[in-house]
Amino acid sequence: MTSHDVVAVARRCLNTKKIGHCGTLDPMATGMLILVIGTGTKLQDLLMSEDKEYIGSLRLGATTSTQDREGEILEEKPVPAFTDDQIREAFDAYRGDFYQTPPMVSAIKIDGVPLYKLARQGKEVERKPRFVRVYDYQLNKIAVPDVDFRVVCTKGFYVRTYAHDIGQKLGCGAHLTALRRSRSGHFKFEPGNHTTFSALKEGRREEVMASMMSLYDVSKLRGA
Repeated sequence: MTSHDVVAVARRCLNTKKIGHCGTLDPMATGMLILVIGTGTKLQDLLMSEDKEYIGSLRLGATTSTQDREGEILEEKPVPAFTDDQIREAFDAYRGDFYQTPPMVSAIKIDGVPLYKLARQGKEVERKPRFVRVYDYQLNKIAVPDVDFRVVCTKGFYVRTYAHDIGQKLGCGAHLTALRRSRSGHFKFEPGNHTTFSALKEGRREEVMASMMSLYDVSKLRGA
């Protein structure tokens, strides 16, 4: 399921065509996807540009074609008995401002063609590195070869590439095994402020509409 699939289901549930989403969520990922409806679509670019928070897990010892667990394993290496400090040092190397090369399985377009479509054809093209920022991170659990983490980052940040690069830094490779978007800008999960994909799919319109925020509510949330 893609972010566009969610939008299509929401259109049917709410019986309206004017719906967009604020930031693609990878098919493997779970968590928050902000939908903007009607006049709310005017805020799409603004909301999409805000920072994000993710909860993720990576596995050391293997790199994959997609930089996550859904890809083919390209290389496997033994995983040393890393200390917590060594793991933390690798994460520290990707804190603050740096350049990140987008993965081939991304929606960035080259000559009008999304990279992921080229990747499906077995093609790889040169990608221009992007300037990104990691505001903060937290190591939630280290049980080598698995590491659970939280990261707060800018728009356009690829967590799968973050996991891959940390694996390269440690010398044994790594790939992303789980990902959940827990916050987008000022939006976070709180009782009554969100709906579920099941509610959209099952057409529970009243329940969905009860969770919607007005433009005034969004303005207050953002401190405007």
